[in-house]
Amino acid sequence: MNPAVPVQRKRATMVELVERTKLSPMVGKLLLLLAERDRLVLLPDLLAAYRDRLLDHLKIVRAEVTTAVPLAADRVSAVERALAHVTGREVVLETRVNPAIVGGVVARVGSTVYDASITTQLEKIKKTLTEGAS
Repeated sequence: MNPAVPVQRKRATMVELVERTKLSPMVGKLLLLLAERDRLVLLPDLLAAYRDRLLDHLKIVRAEVTTAVPLAADRVSAVERALAHVTGREVVLETRVNPAIVGGVVARVGSTVYDASITTQLEKIKKTLTEGAS
């Protein structure tokens, strides 16, 4: 992906790679085309888009859950089941820990965020109280 490497060398490397591996002809042609046009930098984006399309086709959704403390395995399974019920799809769950949310849980499924964190609840209370005082 280095711009200092000439396009001909990139293409030759890609030809050798395609010949050594058992890639489908379509993928091989795509890699050669990207090398010829000096667009190999697009590979990570293409991979991410393909992965998203494949998961969508398989009816799998990726979710991220953030909590203030690490969740026990049974709680992770319970959250996974709840999100699967809500989305109607199989859920691949990634957990994160962020002590700044104080407590509760923040779940992100695709572009949808379910925020049940203590921090957000406190912010809502603060907003209500300050609006009521005005």
